[in-house]
Amino acid sequence: MNAKTGYLPVAVLAAALVILGGCEKVEKVSAEVKSAIFPAEKNVKQAVILDTDICDDIDDTWALALLLQSHEFDVKLITTAVGDTTARTKVVAKILQTTGRTDIPIGTGVAIGDMKTGHRQDGWVKDYDLSKYPGKIYPDGVQAMIDTIMSSPEPITLIAIGPLSNVAAALEREPNIAKKARFVGMQGSIRRGYGEKSKPQKEYNVVSFIKASKTVFSADWDMTITPLDTCAMVLLDGDDYKKVLDCNSPITNMVIENYRVWAKSGNMNEAQAGARSTTLFDTVAIYLAMGHDLLETENIGIRVTDDGRTVIDGKAKKISCAMKWKNLDAFEKFLVERLTKPLAVAEANGV
Repeated sequence: MNAKTGYLPVAVLAAALVILGGCEKVEKVSAEVKSAIFPAEKNVKQAVILDTDICDDIDDTWALALLLQSHEFDVKLITTAVGDTTARTKVVAKILQTTGRTDIPIGTGVAIGDMKTGHRQDGWVKDYDLSKYPGKIYPDGVQAMIDTIMSSPEPITLIAIGPLSNVAAALEREPNIAKKARFVGMQGSIRRGYGEKSKPQKEYNVVSFIKASKTVFSADWDMTITPLDTCAMVLLDGDDYKKVLDCNSPITNMVIENYRVWAKSGNMNEAQAGARSTTLFDTVAIYLAMGHDLLETENIGIRVTDDGRTVIDGKAKKISCAMKWKNLDAFEKFLVERLTKPLAVAEANGV
């Protein structure tokens, strides 16, 4: 590790706590938030890799922020997936540098699919020089994923919140990663689609690369997913969203700045970014890597069809699927509390 990289120095962290004066002061962590974590596991750091198609939908940025704010995780690697993966790496690098986490290596994943130049968060990094990033960037993110898993003395949790091209490529190069990792992801649509009363639909992360999805869904590892049945219900508005919007911390400012740039580049009404979030699908996968007390899960055989659907099949590999919320409101409050306090405060309060 470069001596200049890593966590914020104590003096800088103390200054960051002052900056966070706009956030609601946390005197006591709510019981709802405490219940969001497995009590027996809340003080155990998990070694994790995040595979993300950040810059397509803004929820990846919210999910990465949640990951960085969660003391349960020891983040070993972040890989960028599909399309112009170098452009995505640039956004991840600036996020990590902005939040003082250049200790986390980045792997540039397989450039596959839509190879248009740039992405919807390019405006946020237009003056950022990736060549001067002080952390480690692996040009072959797939190999970095394999090496990180195979060399780890402990099992790795691989959190995938985008299409599965990188993960499938890693399995094809080294099938044994399935024996040393567990998979947690945001993929699929089982009994519900994108709308509240909709029927199951072809979900983007699966249908984008059907062959890759089949490879990952049939691999010999423990697998947990949040399909649209649960993750498509998460959205922050009202007082919950206002706490994030008004917090004025490095992490929340980064999220909101990216949200505004993303909204503008997609010709959306920018006023929405001042009122509510978009659907925060991917944040649920981050939560599932640490606990599932707020969700009802089912162990179901899931098969990826030739046209990219995820259907129940008793003969298929059994997957733990988060199918219903026990307490969606508690999860959204958990998300807000995590995002609006510095990690040091989160650790001190045992959250």
